[in-house]
Amino acid sequence: MKYLRWLLFPFSLIYGLAVVIRNWCYDAGVFKSHKFNKPVISVGNLDVGGAGKSPMTEYLIRLLKDNYKLATLSRGYGRKTEGYQIAEGEPRVKNQESREDIHHSPLTTHHSPPTLANQIGDEPSQFKHKFPDITVAVCEKRVEGIKKLLPDHDLIVMDDAYQHRAVEPGLSVLLFDYNCINEPHLLLPAGNMREPFSGRWRAQIIIVTKCPAHLIVDEQTALAQKIEPLPYQHLFFTAINYQHLQDMEGRTADMLIDNDTTVFLLTGIANAKPLVEYLKGCTHDIIHHNYPDHHTFTLKNITKLAAEFTACASQKKIIVTTEKDAQRLEESWFKSALQTYGGSPVFVIPIKVEFLNGSGEQFNRLIIEYVREHTAYH
Repeated sequence: MKYLRWLLFPFSLIYGLAVVIRNWCYDAGVFKSHKFNKPVISVGNLDVGGAGKSPMTEYLIRLLKDNYKLATLSRGYGRKTEGYQIAEGEPRVKNQESREDIHHSPLTTHHSPPTLANQIGDEPSQFKHKFPDITVAVCEKRVEGIKKLLPDHDLIVMDDAYQHRAVEPGLSVLLFDYNCINEPHLLLPAGNMREPFSGRWRAQIIIVTKCPAHLIVDEQTALAQKIEPLPYQHLFFTAINYQHLQDMEGRTADMLIDNDTTVFLLTGIANAKPLVEYLKGCTHDIIHHNYPDHHTFTLKNITKLAAEFTACASQKKIIVTTEKDAQRLEESWFKSALQTYGGSPVFVIPIKVEFLNGSGEQFNRLIIEYVREHTAYH
């Protein structure tokens, strides 16, 4: 892998030059960044992969939804629709292949029927299922999406929008994964960075996510020195707080994972390592079916999982997946496939953001004060 990175390094230089020129054009006003007269909060990161954008977006939703008419706006990665979509709308399929998905028998094809995840993407689908009273929208062109949403909403929370320079948000929250922050800051394709590390200057709030729950002060200081926040930037540290298991309908399950439990873990997320480490603290018997981020689970994938589950001799065994992956497991063939093998029990493990050092109140104040005071961008 090390040698492959060196081979790809020249392409990273070309990519980096293109990104620097693009950012300069936006900073200099050559390309237009749109500002809006209502609060727009952006959540994003500098690298590819899971830094915890969805849990942070959910944290903001919980914080603001009771007092403001709130909408989330995402690109809708992995959806089978185009353009501006709201969760309640009917999906517009992209092509004939997607139309055929609707009519095929669910147990004779690897394609998926038109679920909410297919319409708007798995992460926006997760937002809508957890917070049905808010507006969840997707649009490739965020400016167009915001213009459609703002007349009927008090504020917009944009998920994964740090590199979308066509919008100049009133408040940017930039996330760094604790597990990756000390890695070399190499740009794509040799590394994982979408843009140079210097791009962090555009954020007002920086959060190091997925930290150990008992991160010592000395290490926090070392991380702060690594990031070098500017005087106007606020730095926070958060950890993942895993919640009680739920069933596929979101109800709390009467199930605990202990040393006698065999866990079949099904994931299609960018970084499953923190979840695996958490489960190892509960049981040593973990069989991980690991797929790429946003993977569309096929009948073959689920049949393999169900067959291995059935063949397992353990007296206490369960299938566990993430909230994000559960959005792509709503298809009717998924339950049918499991029932073929005796109805394997499937549980979802939700997560929440937990601020370290009691700093959550400070973060909440920053967000609420911005929303209250910045009804127009200054």
